[in-house]
Amino acid sequence: MAGNELTLRWVFPSAEHRRDIRSFHIYHEQGNQASAVHLYKVCVEDILNNFSDTYFDSQFQHISTGTPNSVTTFHRWNAATSVWELAGEIAWTSDANATIHFGATSVHIQDLRRRKKASSKSRRFRADGSEYKWKIADNNSDLFCVDSRGKIVATWIHQTQILKVERRVEGILDRLVITCLLHVWFRLSNRW
Repeated sequence: MAGNELTLRWVFPSAEHRRDIRSFHIYHEQGNQASAVHLYKVCVEDILNNFSDTYFDSQFQHISTGTPNSVTTFHRWNAATSVWELAGEIAWTSDANATIHFGATSVHIQDLRRRKKASSKSRRFRADGSEYKWKIADNNSDLFCVDSRGKIVATWIHQTQILKVERRVEGILDRLVITCLLHVWFRLSNRW
């Protein structure tokens, strides 16, 4: 099974340097930690960061929604060219509302977190012509994503901060990484 999946370790800044969990790095583990490949850089920035942070933090930051108008960019390492490429961005209008850009394709956050019913515990999204859904695991901490046949394609292990992805869905890796980020963000914000 290990040969059929990608193991992606998410590394967040230490607590004293962390301003937002939407900024982190992802490493593709290939055997041991020494051979891990830096695969993604994800960074959230306040669009107004050209101005004094102190001024805007004290004047405009809402106690519930945080800094308005921020952007999370995600860059993917291209091993063939040895260049970081912009894979997309999340344009936040609040901490719960955003438009996600995967290259030239734009998707509203609601389309990546659709519910079948109001009481639904899973969140659905479409990628590459198929439907997938993220669910909360029985331990109420981890997440897993299934395809339309109910087969698990990705698993988020919260304690170790590892996302395991089946190689057969590697073509939608950006979507899986970003939808996982969104769901982790909403879970930690108590907004599943």
